[in-house]
Amino acid sequence: MITAIVLIKTSVDRIPEIAEQIAALDSVSEVFSVTGTYDLIAMVRVRQHEELADVIPGRISRIPGVEATDTHVAFRTYSQHDLEAAFAIGLDS
Repeated sequence: MITAIVLIKTSVDRIPEIAEQIAALDSVSEVFSVTGTYDLIAMVRVRQHEELADVIPGRISRIPGVEATDTHVAFRTYSQHDLEAAFAIGLDS
């Protein structure tokens, strides 16, 4: 699974509607409204790199009110949830 973190600049007056439209896309798992330079951050998960082109410039960037995107592809995932699962292996028996 390929994960992309997409930073999105939008029309400020349409953030909730744009976030809902992005969240409704098949490959988008989460959308966060954030402070700072960008208005939204979307987590995009696809099986192949080629699918990123379909989702980001093909769908997200075409939503009215999306002004710009900045995409970062993750190499690895480090999370507390994953670490807890790894250390819990074999403890249930």
